[in-house]
Amino acid sequence: MVAISQNPALYQINARTRLNGLSRDLHRAATLDDLDGAELDRIAAQGFELVYLLGVWKTGEAGRAVSRENPGWREEFLRALPDLTEEDICGSCFAVTGYEVAPALGGDDALARLRTRLHQKGLGLILDFVPNHTAPDHPWVIEHPDYYVSGTQADLARQPQNYLRMADGSVLAYGRDPYFDGWPDTLQLDYANPALRTAMLSELAHVAERCDGVRCDMAMLILPDVFEWTWGKTPEPFWPDAVARIKGEHPGFLFMAEVYWGREWDLQQQGFDYTYDKRLYDRLVEGDARKVRDHLGADGEFQQRSARFLENHDEPRAAATFAPDTHRAAAVVTFLCPGLRFFHEGQSEGAKVRLPMHLCRRPIEPVDEELSGFYRSLLACLRNRAVRQGEWQLLEARPAWDGNWTGDCFVVQSWEDGEGDRLVAAVNFADHQSQCYVSLPFADLAGRRWVLADLLSETSYEREGDMLATRGLYLDMPAWGYHVFRLARGAGRA
Repeated sequence: MVAISQNPALYQINARTRLNGLSRDLHRAATLDDLDGAELDRIAAQGFELVYLLGVWKTGEAGRAVSRENPGWREEFLRALPDLTEEDICGSCFAVTGYEVAPALGGDDALARLRTRLHQKGLGLILDFVPNHTAPDHPWVIEHPDYYVSGTQADLARQPQNYLRMADGSVLAYGRDPYFDGWPDTLQLDYANPALRTAMLSELAHVAERCDGVRCDMAMLILPDVFEWTWGKTPEPFWPDAVARIKGEHPGFLFMAEVYWGREWDLQQQGFDYTYDKRLYDRLVEGDARKVRDHLGADGEFQQRSARFLENHDEPRAAATFAPDTHRAAAVVTFLCPGLRFFHEGQSEGAKVRLPMHLCRRPIEPVDEELSGFYRSLLACLRNRAVRQGEWQLLEARPAWDGNWTGDCFVVQSWEDGEGDRLVAAVNFADHQSQCYVSLPFADLAGRRWVLADLLSETSYEREGDMLATRGLYLDMPAWGYHVFRLARGAGRA
């Protein structure tokens, strides 16, 4: 295991597409052994502490065939990759046939060597765990059909989108989110069966031997009430015992949940270190600063255990979702929050094409140099000791004068560590100029001058400490403007 900070940064890499690109560069089949030291050095130098390697597990021909034959999916594939070939469609990496590394990626031995190299750089390895379903050609389908949710011929007739007739005439359910039709390249595991829960705990323990943490796909689907709502069966809870066992065997092991529907707190209470913060993302997309502040005003422990992102493999690309100015403002809000900072491969370069998880080749896109420079500066901010280990506060923005409502458009956060380092991140999250005063939480402002150096630009300002201590910090910022000020004592006294 590697030690990580209180507010770590994570970098997601799609293993299959990354190695596909390397294979073209190397003119041979690349494996995990070809993720070289220079690339890992770059990731570590940017301040990342965790690498989430998506899609390393074995998948099968059945899932691949469904992906290639589904006409709706193929339309999506063509939008992402207009020069699509059959070889580009490798099947969903979440239709797992076994928790062994795919031979094409180099197998388990290559993963072990990569993990060693990551540890040498101070990087921890995060891998997928898919608790809700397996591929249709997983060995359990033949060896333990009772591990799956079964249906009847009547179920199949009424809901052909949710059930599959097997070769022996039996009917099994597709894996499913209750709000949508089933995923036809998966079969639903039955958590009401104690033998299945035991088997999945064994699978999780097997995964935990080979990494430093897991990202648990759609983790809320196996919560007892959600499972009952979806399937009419009430299982015993899985996560509390599973998390406790793995953490007991591997101290420091990290659990991150993909979770929606307001069930984040439930999974945090069941032992998850971090849960997806989709609500913050949705409020940023909506563009409402007040709703963003309301969300960030929730319980401090909840904030600390949230995984913040502007994109991931499930969400549209940030550069395609936000206008450039809004993108940068949203990034400052998101990644100056406490919790885990989740960055997606291609995000900082301005990639705009969201790649379906069924494909193993991504399009080549131009690099947005301006955005890339912004992210370099932002990542440098996130390496600051106060932002990694310090105390965070959401600050109140007050009207700059009577009748000025624009103070409601600010999101302002502060960080302070025990050694006097302190930052203030201020964002005018609105499409117009705004003004406000912000009361700073630092006790020693009065009686001296202060220099406020913006870490995201080359500007700095001097302010009288007495004014900062009484009236607060005055901000007058353009639409989607942002600052990350580091406060340092200036020369002389006020």
